[in-house]
Amino acid sequence: MELGFSQDIKSKEKTVIPIVQKNTLKKIRKDTLILPKKDSLLLKNKDSVVNDSLKPKESIEDIIIHTAKDYTIQNAKEKTVTLYNEANINYTDIDLTAGIVIIDYKKNTLFAKGILDSTGYSQRPVFKQGGQESEQDSIVYNFKSKRALIYGLKTKQGEMFTYGTKTKRVNDSTIYIRKIRFTTSEKKVPDYYIKTNKAKLVPGKKIIVGLSNLVLADVPTPLVLPFAYFPMTETSTSGFLIPAFDTGSSDRGVGLQNGGYYFAINDYVDLTLTGDAWANGSWGLRASSNYTKRYRFNGTFNFNYESNISGIRGFDNFSKNNRFNIRWSHSQDAKASPNSRFTASVNVGSSKFFRESLNQFNAALNQNNTLNSSINYSKTFVGTPFNMAVTASHQQNTNTESITMTLPSLTLNMNRVYPFAGKNGVKKNPIQKLGFNYNMQGQYLINTTDDEFFTPRMFQTAKSGVQHRTGTNTNIKAFKYFTLSPSVNYQESWNFNYIEKQYDATKQEVVTDTLTGFKTFRTYNAGVSLSTNIYGTFNFKKGRLKAIRHTFRPTISYSYRPDFGTKFKREVQQSDDPNDFLSYTIFDQSLYRAPGSGLTNSVGISLNNVLEAKMAPKDPDSDEEDEKIMLLNNLNFNTSYNFAADSLRWANVSFNAGTRLFKDKLALNLNGSLNPYQVNDEGRTIDKFNPNIFRLQNATLTANYSISSSDFDKKDDKKDKNGNGANNPTDTMGADIDPTNRQGIPGGQQSMNNQKGGTKKADLYNAKIPWSINLVYAANYRNTGIAPGEIQNHTLGFSGNIELSPKWKIGYSSGYDIKGGAFSFSRFNFSRDLDSWQFNFNWVPFGSISSYTFFIGVKSSTLSDLKWDKNKPPDRLF
Repeated sequence: MELGFSQDIKSKEKTVIPIVQKNTLKKIRKDTLILPKKDSLLLKNKDSVVNDSLKPKESIEDIIIHTAKDYTIQNAKEKTVTLYNEANINYTDIDLTAGIVIIDYKKNTLFAKGILDSTGYSQRPVFKQGGQESEQDSIVYNFKSKRALIYGLKTKQGEMFTYGTKTKRVNDSTIYIRKIRFTTSEKKVPDYYIKTNKAKLVPGKKIIVGLSNLVLADVPTPLVLPFAYFPMTETSTSGFLIPAFDTGSSDRGVGLQNGGYYFAINDYVDLTLTGDAWANGSWGLRASSNYTKRYRFNGTFNFNYESNISGIRGFDNFSKNNRFNIRWSHSQDAKASPNSRFTASVNVGSSKFFRESLNQFNAALNQNNTLNSSINYSKTFVGTPFNMAVTASHQQNTNTESITMTLPSLTLNMNRVYPFAGKNGVKKNPIQKLGFNYNMQGQYLINTTDDEFFTPRMFQTAKSGVQHRTGTNTNIKAFKYFTLSPSVNYQESWNFNYIEKQYDATKQEVVTDTLTGFKTFRTYNAGVSLSTNIYGTFNFKKGRLKAIRHTFRPTISYSYRPDFGTKFKREVQQSDDPNDFLSYTIFDQSLYRAPGSGLTNSVGISLNNVLEAKMAPKDPDSDEEDEKIMLLNNLNFNTSYNFAADSLRWANVSFNAGTRLFKDKLALNLNGSLNPYQVNDEGRTIDKFNPNIFRLQNATLTANYSISSSDFDKKDDKKDKNGNGANNPTDTMGADIDPTNRQGIPGGQQSMNNQKGGTKKADLYNAKIPWSINLVYAANYRNTGIAPGEIQNHTLGFSGNIELSPKWKIGYSSGYDIKGGAFSFSRFNFSRDLDSWQFNFNWVPFGSISSYTFFIGVKSSTLSDLKWDKNKPPDRLF
């Protein structure tokens, strides 16, 4: 009996295909002619056949498992197996799906292709091995050599799609491709691709190509590269950063920017070194590093140094300056240490760095006139009421170039303790409520300037000292509705620097000597306050308004402090007149100044008001609860009367009020000061009340309002999900514009765009145009009492975004000085999502920092150098 072939219609069951050697096949045929019922020899032959089929030694390493939707044809004579429609092959780590699969055991090959039907060419073979996957028109794979020949290849390596006409797979790590296209576009018809005749692909590592040409929308461009190298590793890899060519937008000439090297040090830290160079000799150097360790900490570090040259050497307009900036941000994970924490936020450098930088233009930092830094370490001592903090801080005014630093500041706090509390901490009576607290702060303070920064001279005028504070208070229920709160406070100050003044008769001037030594002074005060809450409700019977509730919180307080200033006052002769004396204290230039002169024996008055409304539901038959609306968040008045003063006993009445309207979209705040006394012709306050009791000395009104197209949607009851309301004021100064950003995208804009090269669907008809407007209004009034009061500052700021289409966005921010009649700092940014590309144009049209940045390039980081960016920094006046 001769073995032929069998056909299984619509067989979807898994079948083990044995690979049978030639001599084994003859044994099967011979045995099938004899067919003895029981023969031990035959059983042995069966065993050998099974072993050969399951564990072939010559070419097949494992069992081949297959499935097919329509049929499976096994041809024993030709040693082939044919699978049709949704065929699937599993062999070792290979997973193959295709329309048609043919296995040839004679040649040890596998052939797969798609199915051609009325819909076109479908079920193209998809070949998976390990972590690699490819799609092709057809494939021939050799089990023995593990080589493959592929036609019409499509594969993805990281963010890169590869299309090849003919591909030769040498082994698992090397693939040669002819007539190949590379792109990061996910479309079936790519937006762009790089075309080349031959390339070598090492899966998961790199792609090396020869002469290549950039093609946009199937149109070849003049851009040709002799060769290209694309790293495809999933981990960071060290490599060169290609510089950008600057055509010379100012007198510095042509140059190169942002060229350098990237160091992938390890999985926890990296380093980027870049630099700039121009024809006139200007240059810059930058170093940036990112570091992180899971569950421990993360941070970034940036160092910038620039040597800027303006004008021509030898001429009067020549100038040269060196500028630097250091930024460091460090954050500790809360899980790293629950009882201690280390954080850092450093921004220190030359005051004019951001105004004169030839590379970096940051709109927000350019407008900001202060630089601040803080390095903090805090620790809580478990089981005790104590906690400690060590802080190094830095404040720098970029206009005056003055710098104040604390290196360091040590603070030790003791949380309030109740030594007389009852069992289990029960506090019922005033004695049990008696609490004590303690605070110690030591500082080493440095005041310097830009010129003396980081020089030994900055330490010559440093001041140091320690201050201790402690106090106790309690509260007593008085007259059922009142709360009486007495308190006592004590303060002791230690200074390690003081001064001595003496008159130099030769120079006829007062000479001040700064001395080092331990000097101390102590102060204390006592006080008591009486407060209560008064509630008033006004009910309404008609309409949705059911009631208005008024909460009134009056507080009257008394404080007493002895006259400590007289004890430290000294006098020194200041002229030839022996009766002409200058008063001073030895602590006038110390870290902690001497206490003020005069006895304090005053009564303070504070009145706080809150207004709330209760609104019934719109639908009377609904089960919704009444809605509470805040009408007036606060309306506060504060003043005091000093019995010990010989004149001007009443202090100014300060007031502040605030409310939020239109579902918290409008925030209004008003604060100011009322002066009860008159002023003379010289502008000095005299002990005489105003005819109208109070004179409005100063007042400030601010309003923030935010509105967007989403507010007009049907679902208008919910608040803005982005939180962009009155409680979250927007940045009216505009987003950062930084040409060192690879894509030139303003701060906050980058998250709005799809950075992975995906396609965003656009509604071409009846498309909505989302928009947002944020308004900031501010007015400041001042009345000196001599001339009529006037508004000193009167400005209106506005910013927002307009989404002309799902892929076109326009952002803007500006302001108008109503009093001065001029626009303030303005910026505009235009963004276009080009699917796999990104376009951005940022523009500051006028002012001292008028400039622009232009960028168009591929979103994917793999082809980040495929871009064109251009920027015009502001004109630098050194």
